Amino acid sequence: MAGPMDKIKALDAIEKDIINCLQTAGTALTELSREKTSQKQVENNTHQFLKSLGSVEAKLTEQINYLTQVSTGQPHEGSGYASQKVLQMAWHRLQHAKTRINELEKLKNKNEKPTVAELQVVVKSEPQTIKSEPR
Repeated sequence: MAGPMDKIKALDAIEKDIINCLQTAGTALTELSREKTSQKQVENNTHQFLKSLGSVEAKLTEQINYLTQVSTGQPHEGSGYASQKVLQMAWHRLQHAKTRINELEKLKNKNEKPTVAELQVVVKSEPQTIKSEPR
């Protein structure tokens, strides 16, 4: 299981390989720009450049593959990103459900009409006097 520091060290090594690759290419181009070029030296530098370039490509591909696994939430060793994202989404769904239930409860209370039994209790508990109006 590689930790974050190991990944940073691997990226640092790749950066050094890229610098080495560029220096080798520069040396090959410098050799080509001379009046008397050494064909053997140019071929050696070109071969070294291609070898370094292949190594850099392989290492970068490995790092990109790792990053695609981490960023898509696929389970792999050493990362809690997928679990963390699942937990966060669950909390969001819970909060949404609570909000929706509260909204529905408010609507229910607003639109709820008293039942006949409740009306009878209200009528019986409040004595009403009927006043007759004079004619």
